[in-house]
Amino acid sequence: MEFFLPNLCFQRSFWFLISLVFLLLLNSGLVLSDPNYLIGLGSYDITGPAADVNMMGYANTEQIASGIHFRLRARSFIVAQPQGNRVVFVNLDACMASQLVTIKVIERLKARYGELYTENNVAISGIHTHAGPGGYLQYVVYIVTSLGFVRQSFDVLVDGIEKCIIQAHENLHPGSIFVNKGEILDAGVNRSPSGYLNNPAEERSKYKYDVDKEMTLLKFVDAEWGPVGSFNWFATHGTSMSRTNSLISGDNKGAAARFMEDWFEHNGIGNSYSDESLADGIPRRVSNIIPDLHDNHHELLELASSFQSSPGRPATKILSVARRVRGALRQADKPGFVSAFCQSNCGDVSPNVLGAFCIDTGLPCDFNHSTCGGKNELCYGRGPGYPDEFESTRIIGERQFRKAVDLFNTASEKLNGKVEYRHSFVDFSHLEVTLPKKGGGSEVVKTCPAAMGFAFAAGTTDGPGAFDFKQGDDQGNAFWRLVRNLLKTPGKEQVDCQHPKPILLDTGEMKKPYDWAPSILPIQILRIGQLVILSVPGEFTTMAGRRLRDAVKTVLMSGGNKEFNSNVHVVIAGLTNTYSQYVTTFEEYEMQRYEGASTLFGPHTLSAYIQEFKKLATALATGHSVEPGPQPPDLLNEQISLLTPVVMDATPRGVHFGDCSSDVPQNSTFKRGDTVTVVFWSACPRNDLMTEGTFSLVEILQGKDSWFPAYDDDDFCLRFKWSRPSKLSTRSHATIEWRIPEPASPGVYRIRHFGAAKGLLGSIRHFTGSSSAFAVT
Repeated sequence: MEFFLPNLCFQRSFWFLISLVFLLLLNSGLVLSDPNYLIGLGSYDITGPAADVNMMGYANTEQIASGIHFRLRARSFIVAQPQGNRVVFVNLDACMASQLVTIKVIERLKARYGELYTENNVAISGIHTHAGPGGYLQYVVYIVTSLGFVRQSFDVLVDGIEKCIIQAHENLHPGSIFVNKGEILDAGVNRSPSGYLNNPAEERSKYKYDVDKEMTLLKFVDAEWGPVGSFNWFATHGTSMSRTNSLISGDNKGAAARFMEDWFEHNGIGNSYSDESLADGIPRRVSNIIPDLHDNHHELLELASSFQSSPGRPATKILSVARRVRGALRQADKPGFVSAFCQSNCGDVSPNVLGAFCIDTGLPCDFNHSTCGGKNELCYGRGPGYPDEFESTRIIGERQFRKAVDLFNTASEKLNGKVEYRHSFVDFSHLEVTLPKKGGGSEVVKTCPAAMGFAFAAGTTDGPGAFDFKQGDDQGNAFWRLVRNLLKTPGKEQVDCQHPKPILLDTGEMKKPYDWAPSILPIQILRIGQLVILSVPGEFTTMAGRRLRDAVKTVLMSGGNKEFNSNVHVVIAGLTNTYSQYVTTFEEYEMQRYEGASTLFGPHTLSAYIQEFKKLATALATGHSVEPGPQPPDLLNEQISLLTPVVMDATPRGVHFGDCSSDVPQNSTFKRGDTVTVVFWSACPRNDLMTEGTFSLVEILQGKDSWFPAYDDDDFCLRFKWSRPSKLSTRSHATIEWRIPEPASPGVYRIRHFGAAKGLLGSIRHFTGSSSAFAVT
């Protein structure tokens, strides 16, 4: 039977309604398209030891973890073709990936899934926060400041990565992926502009900025549940938190991820970004679930005064996990929304966007050397929240979050095509590289065993070094050469190979007690349709990353290959699978700023990467396989740890773990924007990491005696600070600070602390305590 519309007016109304429905569905994220992949996402806690452990990134021996700003997570996605290939990408709220961690994760995955997930199709990438526990890498130079290997840091990473991949695997469902791009103009500046300016003027003229401003975002849409996550890549350093910060933090990218996950859970499908949805810059969903229970100030005070602080009492770890905010709200049958803000070619990109200034004079630092009166330690970059590093972290995180929401809501280009991958191990210590000559023909050069230059010790404007080192030093000095020679004197061949870098540490040739630096590195390409991810084991500078992307894109689009066209998207995933410091252009290397001095394998390091990645790209485009290359070493059994264990915890006579040492004042009333501080008698956080749990919790009263979790360790507004009166003391305190956010509902609140104490014989006893109740109006 044929169906005819009776008149033109009805036809117009009908098609208007159909168009309206389509637009509503499109705007809601429920894009009308058939699922073409299997997609799964996962997330797991990797916070690690929040006490006594040196933080990874600044190499500052005095930067020891003593609490939590907000928790760290491993976030993953799996994309598979039905009955075909699959790839796994893991984003870590950690400084960088570790070769040893990657090796052990792959071993576990092979034991569980056979050859489904191997080093070939699994990429593990770090966001480069400088506020996470160290000691999880296997080479000496990266664990010196953490007093060697830290087993807790290592184990929590391996466990968390495995569990987030298992989650993603078990969540695999038909779905679609959309890609979108956009610029963020105010989240990164070049911290080594003199190095960038040494690149050819003709090359620089191709680009509007001296750092990459583009974010590339993937939107994952489950065929049943709708949008379930997003991953994006954008280049800016994780150095909004300073070298003196001691609270574990995901820095600006970790903050952006938390903001976006909370934004999605609060707004749901179909709610576009608005200033109202962000409120004071920190999106929340919890407070909007809690009703405004009381309007009368006197009633709030009277109710609050009836709840005094409870003495510390025994608890179970299960209790602390169950009271977490997000765990309490999660729907059992619906996958949680996962958002990851991944790192790219951030080598010379700083989030301290106000510029670098001398702390003694307030004047800009020297342009070429980033010094003040010849001293590097006086030159510091300033973030947008200066002098408040927490505010700078929030602002840079929010700027990335805002753009990600915009790209997420407007993503319309669907990924289509094969899922493929290529991976190879390459020995970068003596690699022959063929370079074209200007007048025609070619020449063969070599990379060098790893070495770090004098300017490495100068640090950067994000975290200056010490003594008399400075960036741009291509000479060195006699005193530090003498110190260097006590460890290892580089030979003439190494000196010539690394020229013009003056060698401070000849790490590639230092083997006692075991290898000081890597030589065998993984390089990897993952492909999902028209998206290509280049997994690089280091920090590429802006121009180095541009050259690598362009070289790979040229290979993929050459030869009439119909699999790729001008619409191919090539992104760099930095600090992936292992870590080998920096990669600069040849011209930047000549300047020997911090990045050039930290380019391990000599002036032709970037050319070597481009050569080897072009081989992978050619194999990908032609359907050929690649040689696996030499296996990197597994040095787990060689590791040395000098970090002393927790012996025992104690409290004064008559005091219990979890008792309030400093409570809120009686009959207290606070307003939004105020800070509530409570101090508890506590124990070392290393006794139990509270993985997927919390050390601190803010609860709101519902009814007469029901407490509901409102804010926990994952929240930007709640800080857990741990301290002991002296290094060898068995006594300690937990200070919990709640900066009441603007969206907080009026009501009666209390603060709780969870912990675990170690007895003299090694037994672990969990405890909890709570503050007196107080009113928020």
